[in-house]
Amino acid sequence: MRVRRHVLELEPYTPGKSKEELAREYGVEPEEIVKLGSNENPLGPSPKAVEAAKRELERLHEYPEAVAPPELLDAIREYLADPPYPAGEPVDVSEDHLIVGGDGADEIIDLLVRVTVDPGDAVLTLAPTFSQYGISTRAAGGEVRHAPLDPERDFRPDEDALFEALDGVRVAFLCTPNNPTGNALPERLVRDVIEECPGVVLIDHAYVEFADHDYTPLALEYDNVLVLRTCSKALGLAGARVGYAVADPEIIEHLHRVKPVFSLTRPSAAAAKAALRDREYVRKTVKLVREERDRLLRRINGLPGLRAYPSEANFLFVDVGPAGTDAPTLTEELLKRGVIIRDCSSFEGVDEPRYVRVSVGLPEENDRFLETAREVLESLESS
Repeated sequence: MRVRRHVLELEPYTPGKSKEELAREYGVEPEEIVKLGSNENPLGPSPKAVEAAKRELERLHEYPEAVAPPELLDAIREYLADPPYPAGEPVDVSEDHLIVGGDGADEIIDLLVRVTVDPGDAVLTLAPTFSQYGISTRAAGGEVRHAPLDPERDFRPDEDALFEALDGVRVAFLCTPNNPTGNALPERLVRDVIEECPGVVLIDHAYVEFADHDYTPLALEYDNVLVLRTCSKALGLAGARVGYAVADPEIIEHLHRVKPVFSLTRPSAAAAKAALRDREYVRKTVKLVREERDRLLRRINGLPGLRAYPSEANFLFVDVGPAGTDAPTLTEELLKRGVIIRDCSSFEGVDEPRYVRVSVGLPEENDRFLETAREVLESLESS
């Protein structure tokens, strides 16, 4: 079989471990495992979303809507018009401004690259940031330019390098809050990038419900902006794989030219519609995560040798280097004890294997992590 060179050169995405993987590899009982490695909703999905998905199971023999059900688009529009989270900025959008992906936000990232990037074209990403931007770009034969985030300045971007790298790019990916560092980009900088960028600026707002900023209105203010949203995080539907985006109708029209039809399943669409309309559940989730995030930040920074950075997402980025260990070692020792966190060594732009990402869980899950991390650190220090 002949495989394109660009594909052969790709490094596959490295996901966090699942509970099933951990149980198989370490013999830990599944019910004893605490999973804080994948930024999932600690409360799980809305019961209303579960019931809505169940009702669609009897229709699995029927194709879903080719693009997205009108009822789901209405639910997205209602959610955006009156956002049920602290920083929410209301936006009034028509269906022409929306696209829904059936493989989460990843599908829309891939669509935008397929529409805009020819072999040899450049895109801009932060470093470190979400890996899918680079994977989609390289699969299309594009060149990835990095704007480094400075660990000495709490992972704020090097602005000179960022604007220099904008020259000629087809897409600039701005993840805010950024994964895995958790920090946000200031609006001044985002606007400057939009106005200087010769291509499309994708603002990835996967974690916006937990943040202190919301740049969704910029998708209506500028015709070269796409704001990416997801139902996987605050809405608790990571397993349903539903993402959506807001952009100028011309961008949306081009994305629909290459979007696979029927990619959004009946149960996923029904669950997303119900989750978007369960406003109280979103508020409950956001309140829990923001409160526990602040507590977890303080407690981690009280552990010997660990430094957690401030975050606007539902996770914390933690430097383990001062503890005299590294990310792979700490992660492995926690896995042996039934606690899953994310080793961030595989992220491009992480030059030293000293950072981990810890998702915010339920209070008892966070306490289990803290107790186990202290045990591991003491064990490593005495060995």
